[in-house]
Amino acid sequence: MQLAPYASHPDQTRGRRLAETESPMRSVYQRDRDRVVHSAAFRRLKHKTQVFVYHEGDHYRTRLTHSLEVAQIARTIARVLGLNEDLAEALALAHDLGHPPFGHAGEEALNACMVELGGFDHNEQTFRVLTNLERRYALFDGLNLTWEMLEGIVKHNGPLVGSRAGARSLAHGVPQTIADFDRDWSLELDGFASAEAQVAALSDDIAYNNHDIDDGLRAGLFAIEDLHDVPLAGPVFAEVAAIYPGLETTRLIHESVRRMINVMVSDVLAESQRRIAAAELRSVADVRSRDEPVISFSPEMRGYDVGLKRFLFQRMYRHDRINKTMAHAKEVVGDLFRLHLDQPDLLPAEWSRETEGANRRQRARVVADYIAGMTDKFALETHARLLGGVLVISEKS
Repeated sequence: MQLAPYASHPDQTRGRRLAETESPMRSVYQRDRDRVVHSAAFRRLKHKTQVFVYHEGDHYRTRLTHSLEVAQIARTIARVLGLNEDLAEALALAHDLGHPPFGHAGEEALNACMVELGGFDHNEQTFRVLTNLERRYALFDGLNLTWEMLEGIVKHNGPLVGSRAGARSLAHGVPQTIADFDRDWSLELDGFASAEAQVAALSDDIAYNNHDIDDGLRAGLFAIEDLHDVPLAGPVFAEVAAIYPGLETTRLIHESVRRMINVMVSDVLAESQRRIAAAELRSVADVRSRDEPVISFSPEMRGYDVGLKRFLFQRMYRHDRINKTMAHAKEVVGDLFRLHLDQPDLLPAEWSRETEGANRRQRARVVADYIAGMTDKFALETHARLLGGVLVISEKS
């Protein structure tokens, strides 16, 4: 497939921090993708919470299945737009590697523990995994990914500094790990990332909005009738019910969700094609220098996206059943952090060695790295072993 002039061309990569002899069989972005897939952090995603903890059911999304679904959507969009599918896929597969156990509850708990010790952010943690914490290769720590991969990871939510940075980035500042790396090898934090990175970020939104509706319905947290006034979801579910009267519920849900994904992907393609044509993009540098993303929902779809998120926040993420589970999850993470910070000798030997001679802030970062790498299952088992906690942290209802 011929790439568009504004795509990320493998032969124009800015390379890797540590130069390597590249493969004659795979492009640099194919190698990036393969390194992510073969990483230990990627495998651990299969037992990390998306919304439901692993023992709630076998068919709910995990971080792994979510990442695979994001990658599928990203490849579709990238192909139609003439972008580099391998880079878009690699970024989609890697974007959640830094998530701790128990999803956003685990992140909130770790951030609370680290609030005066540097804080905790899953996007920064993903960068730490990719540049340092994966220790498998003979010549380097991390995965030694291309500049374009690292840029796409740190700018998952857009520029971090300058006039184009979002309010959240400006409020939180540049995470320390990223700031330190940027001083040695600039990631141009004031500009937008490649179109492929923008595709991966928007594919993330499309995937989790639709699949959380799917999981929420299957879990009984809300009913199809509750979606009646929800933007996009209500009309699509009503349309499917009208076309297929009497359709069994599981089929109705799947048919509706797949149609919603198609509507959102089609909207992204139409709006992005419009922006690309209007901007007369001639290179990936043109993409980075724009004052707005080139990959985007239309204004109407952005409104639908906000409405979907609002509904899911109120009816799913803050549901009593989820809150009960996540409250206990936060206790587990907090207990493990405090215990290991005060008694670093309880850490596995390779982690404990890193705390020798370290001050409290440095020791806290080691402990946070260790806990962030845990799966839900391992965190519960470790808590039970060291603190006598119970393994099951929620009851089905």
